[in-house]
Formats: sequence, C-alpha cells, structure tokens
Amino acid sequence: MEVHTHFTALDWAVLIGYLLLTTWVGHRLRGQQANIKDFFLAGRSLPWPAVCGSIIATEISAVTFIGVPGAVFALTGNFTYLQWAIGSILARCVVGLYFVRVFYERDIYSPYDYMAHRLGPGVKGLTTALFMIGSILGQSVRVLVPAMVLRTVTPLSMTQSIIVIAIFAVVWTLMGGMTTVIWTDVMQFFLFIGSGFLALIWMVSMLPDGWSQFITQAGAAGKFEIFRWVPPAGSEASFLSWMKDAEFTMWTALLAMPFQNLAAFGTDQLNAQRMFCCRSSRDATKAVIFSGVGQIVTILMLMVGAALFVFYQQFPPNAVEAALFAQKTDYVFPVWITTVLPPGITGLVLAGAFAAAISSLDSALGALSQTSISLIYGGHSEAPENTGAMVRRSRIAVIVWSGILGLMTVALYYVQERAKINLLSLAFGMVSYTYGTMLGIFILALFRVPARLWSLWVALVICIAVTTWVRPDIYVLLQAAPETIARIKPTMTYPWLFPINFLITFGIGWLFSRQRTPAPAAAA
Repeated sequence: MEVHTHFTALDWAVLIGYLLLTTWVGHRLRGQQANIKDFFLAGRSLPWPAVCGSIIATEISAVTFIGVPGAVFALTGNFTYLQWAIGSILARCVVGLYFVRVFYERDIYSPYDYMAHRLGPGVKGLTTALFMIGSILGQSVRVLVPAMVLRTVTPLSMTQSIIVIAIFAVVWTLMGGMTTVIWTDVMQFFLFIGSGFLALIWMVSMLPDGWSQFITQAGAAGKFEIFRWVPPAGSEASFLSWMKDAEFTMWTALLAMPFQNLAAFGTDQLNAQRMFCCRSSRDATKAVIFSGVGQIVTILMLMVGAALFVFYQQFPPNAVEAALFAQKTDYVFPVWITTVLPPGITGLVLAGAFAAAISSLDSALGALSQTSISLIYGGHSEAPENTGAMVRRSRIAVIVWSGILGLMTVALYYVQERAKINLLSLAFGMVSYTYGTMLGIFILALFRVPARLWSLWVALVICIAVTTWVRPDIYVLLQAAPETIARIKPTMTYPWLFPINFLITFGIGWLFSRQRTPAPAAAA
C-alpha cells in the first residue's frame, strides 16, 4: 500500500480541527491592534513565560521534529548533535545578560535600529537586507520539511502542501500580529512536546522487551554517543579533511556554534522581536535564558530517533517504506506515524509537525514585515496620522513575504534533492551566508567601533564568496552533476563559517574604522 493511503478521513478531520481550533484561540487572544507597536511588539505587554515558550517553539521547528529522528535513525546516527546545545546555552546567557540591556535603552523595534544608531543610518539598510536574505534562506527549510511530510503521507503535491502551510501562517499573523503569533506558538510547543512523548512511549511499548530492549539495542548500535572530540574513525588525517568531518564534535560545539547562536538570538529579528514584546529588560532576560530548557525537546526527539532504529530492527519496513527510507531518512518518522499509529492519533501527532512549521513561518512573516516597513517608511511609520495606514501596509507586507518564502521553498526543494543534503545541515547551513557578518557588525556597534559603511560592504562580499566556496548550493543551481558537486566542494564543514565570517567582518570594520573625534578641551 502507498503510505498516503494510511492517512484516513479521521486523520484529516483531527488535523484540520486542530488547526481551526488554534486559529480560533489566536483570534480570541489577539488583543488590540491599533498601531504598529501593538501589531509588531504586542504593545510590550506579554508575560515572559509566554515569550519564552514562543522562542522555544520557533527555534525547534519541524526540522527538529522530523530531521533529528531521521538523523539518529541513520546507520551512523547518534546523539552527538546534542553537543551543539553547549554553544546554544552559553549564547543565550550572553544575549540575556548583555545584549538585552542595550536593546531596552532605547524604544527600538529591532537590533538593526540599534546598530544604525551606533554606526550610522546606512548600516540599517545593510543589516536589514542581511536579515531578510538569511530569513528567506533559513525559514524556507522550515517550510520545506513539513511540506515534504504532507506530500508523503497525503495525496497532495509539494506545491499544494506549501500553500496549505502558508495559508494558516498568514491567517494567524494577519489576525493579531505578534500577540496571536506568540500565544499560538505556546500551543504548538505543548502539542509537539506531547506528540514526541506519545511517539516514544508507543514505540517502546511495542517492543517485546520494552525499555530494556530499547536501551540495549540502541546502546549497542552507538546511538547514545554524545561527546566526541575527534571525527569518526576513517577520516583523513589532513587538517582541512578533519574540519570537513568535524561537524558534530566538541570543538565545533565550543568554538563555532556559540557564534551561530549569538547571531541567532542577538541579531536575528526572528528571535529578537520576541524579546521586545516583554514588559521590561529583566523579563526579556528571563525569557531568553530560560528558553534554554528547550534542549529537553531536542533530547526527546533524539530518543525518538533511537527508538525508531530499534523498532524497525524488530519490525522491518515493507518494500515501499524501505525505498523511502533509502531515499531520505527524513521520511522515517512521518512514515512511522502514518502507518503504525491508529487513525485519529496519526492526525494529531502529524499536527505537531505542522504546528512546529507554522509557528516558525508566522514568526518569520511578522519579523520580515516589521523590518521591511521600518526600512521603507522609517520614522514616518510611527506618526499618529499614519497609524491606520501603517497597520494596513504591514498586513500587505505579510502577504507579499509569504509568497516570496513559498517560492524560495520550492527552489530549495530542488537544491536539496539534487545535492542530497541532510535537513539539519541544510537548515543551519543556509544562515551561514549572513550570520557571521551580522554578528560582526553588531559587535562593532556594541563596542562603538566607528566602522565605515563601505568596509562593511567589502566584508560582506568576501564572506559571501567564502560561504559560496564552502557550500554546494551555487553549484547545484548551475546544474552541476552530483559527482561534480562532491569533487569541487572544499574540505571544510559549514559551522566554521560562523566564526570565520565574524572575524572577517569585525577585522575589516575595525581596521578601516574612522578616527574617533577627540572631545573638546574645557575652557580655561
């Protein structure tokens, strides 16, 4: 039987019913939308636990819900991905204790307003453009994952699947701005936590010897390995080859990923916008730091991946399922949900994947809309006489950005299929084009280094060139054959791009900075 034949009318009813229920709850909690401060920042009135849950929901996304179990299920998969949590937790503490304070010194809407205040108005256009590019690249992956799932377990095509996800994200964003986005994110958080626990317990309970069999078989296969200082056995001895195979090692976790997370939580409007919704800087600090507990969800999905490995060792997949697994391990968890769980529960658990996707997409739409409106209209957007017009323009921007993200998702699907890139690597790798540069500009602003705008543009061009050299995306777009892509790719894994691009940007900005004007001497 085709996989999608297992997705019954009851599953459709549960999935659609959940999405409609969430839409109704979001409508009830939408609050006042009288001006763009209400629309984009929820009037700075939301409690920090809700903001914390929203940060976790946005960060996790369907990539974690689907991609992490698939990566662990793979023959060489294990828990080494969890090492990256070290850099994530360290970065949250730095952002919460230092970055948040400077954001709340002024009544601003984004980190790009702060950087423009410190380095000049031209920097706002540069950093906003960087955010838009990075957000389109990164969030497209988060739409791609559930669209692939929907296409696999239902008769819908890839384009139809993307449209379904985008429609709900647009409706939730338009309905109540950030207030609705954050409260619906909280609902999504509880849904995919519950779905993950349900799947894990269900799988283990079906094993003849239950938990003991799960622990024994997964442990014997090396699935529970967490800490790794050196690449897997068999890697080449050269330094660059070592860097190529060192994606999930402690060196990467300690030296590379803190830069990625500092950029993600401190300079990416997708996360920063939530901090600005808090009532005070103290509340924002709590929301950012305590969002680190979201790593529990990562551990849960790693456990699900290990359980999938043991389950299919005990109950081998049929020919159709095995063919899908051989094509892409990201299909493993959705196929299990669809073919093993009873009707109704299947729809509810898959709703967890779509909930994760929509919570990421509506967040991206809100952030992209806010930054584009701020860039185009500047200070005029807050003029009292323009209040109603700005809210309308903001809603139009949401619709426009949803179309752009949808088109980018289709293009990214083509790239991913040709290059055979793992979804986790694709999700983190796409933002490597912009994150290092963004963080470098922010640190220049934080330490008041009077960098020249032209030097930042030069740094950006160099960073994009370096990233293009490391990643295979451009070669795929140029129609290169897979064997050609493998041959011309440099031997360095993408996480090292975050510190490298940061150092390039900070170094060039500092080297060619303007001389500070000395303070005038006091009159005698």
